[in-house]
Amino acid sequence: MKFTLRQLEVFVAVGQGESVSRAAEQLKMSQSATSTALAELERQYEMRLFDRVGKRLQLNELGALLLPRAIELLDRAQSMDAMLSGQHGFGPLRVGATLTIGNYLATLLIGDFMRQHPGCRVSLAVHNTSMIVNQVVHFELDLGLIEGDCQHPDLIVLPWVADELVVFAAPQHPLAQQAKVTFDDLVKASWIVREQGSGTRQTFEFAMRHALSQLDIRLELEHTEAIKRAVESGLGIGCISRLALKDAFRRGSLVPLEVAGLDLGRQFHFVVHKQKYQTPSMGAFLELCKKATAGIARSDEIAMPYIP
Repeated sequence: MKFTLRQLEVFVAVGQGESVSRAAEQLKMSQSATSTALAELERQYEMRLFDRVGKRLQLNELGALLLPRAIELLDRAQSMDAMLSGQHGFGPLRVGATLTIGNYLATLLIGDFMRQHPGCRVSLAVHNTSMIVNQVVHFELDLGLIEGDCQHPDLIVLPWVADELVVFAAPQHPLAQQAKVTFDDLVKASWIVREQGSGTRQTFEFAMRHALSQLDIRLELEHTEAIKRAVESGLGIGCISRLALKDAFRRGSLVPLEVAGLDLGRQFHFVVHKQKYQTPSMGAFLELCKKATAGIARSDEIAMPYIP
């Protein structure tokens, strides 16, 4: 073989960041050493792997085909290095989670995983569904935990646990005083909702699809806690996961508005790239997630620490 693992590391870093300077910073190398390693890799095989577009280096067709194979080889090398270092093959793990899962489940699951595997370095990225899917597609994350639908042809989507959104309000809101809330009541109300691109917004819009153009969307916010505070202050009603509202409902600071015939059910999923090598750390983390939800009918039934 003419290439070295260091050359592959440089190729992957440049391919993902589209910049020699960013790759050099990530790998803690000088910019000249990074450029030299990449140029040497291309020279050895007399092949171009990138198109130069202004200051960006964009993968060409050959480079795009090579990238997942290079990542897989580096992942296997990291597993071997971890095993030889006495870590039983548990190399670094990069997890992505959408906001509801990231804020209410992922940190607890990662905490359990790190207690079981103290030598494994884990990083967690929390974004909306479209961002997490994009990062898994580009191999920036090893796996994603998402709450929205995903139809990307390059990804494997595996069902995890059922979830349900719920319409909610402050206790003093007029709808909270009604014995029965109808669909027409929801159409007339002011709403505080998640942003476009989130799985929560996707489920909400599908449930309200016949009246979307009539809704009064007063605020769009990126975080569930911000939505809860806005609803508590009386700005409108909201619709987020029961998982995120579990403690607020118990305290009575927010109340559910049950509407007959309104289907707000959905599924949490795992997403991994079809060409991603499943490292031992990925396999162990997925197994831990499945065990944590075994026998659970819905996400808000998962045992979590008490949050006052």
